Amino acid sequence: MNALYGGLWLLAMVLWGDLKRWKKYYPTLLFFMIGDFLYLYLLSDHFPLWTYNPQGIDEIIGITNTHVTLSIMFVKYPATTFIYLAKFPETGRFMQILYGTGWVGLYTLNEFIDRKLNLIVYDNGWNFYWSILFNVVMFTILRIHYCRPLVAWGLSILFILFLWNIFNVPSEVFR
Repeated sequence: MNALYGGLWLLAMVLWGDLKRWKKYYPTLLFFMIGDFLYLYLLSDHFPLWTYNPQGIDEIIGITNTHVTLSIMFVKYPATTFIYLAKFPETGRFMQILYGTGWVGLYTLNEFIDRKLNLIVYDNGWNFYWSILFNVVMFTILRIHYCRPLVAWGLSILFILFLWNIFNVPSEVFR
């Protein structure tokens, strides 16, 4: 399943991503990846909110939560960044909201399928509705980062602190 997802995201990136101008989107891609690296490093072992649960051949060949997370970071996130930012409507607030909502819907549908196939497991109070909120915030902040990076960093820190408090993340995650 991991290879199937990766292949689909690579195909999407080739078909619709602005690969010629990748340098334009690179800072936002790194911003995107840093967030997931922080989650992986700080929380995934000691206080996971979600964990990827490889099934079938992925499980047989020893794919782990970390492998899935890294493949998402190195395949899905570049594809998302190079398509989402390149195709983002420059004018018309309604079209921008509709476009962002479409991406939130795509990520939410992906997670819904993962839940039905038991490819992702929620822990410590996280649930599907939190994922929807997270997707809304994530896509909003990605666009903000592309236009105004420092504002995006500030908003991200505030959102992290909000989640940290809501889920009572223990200080022991800092190792």
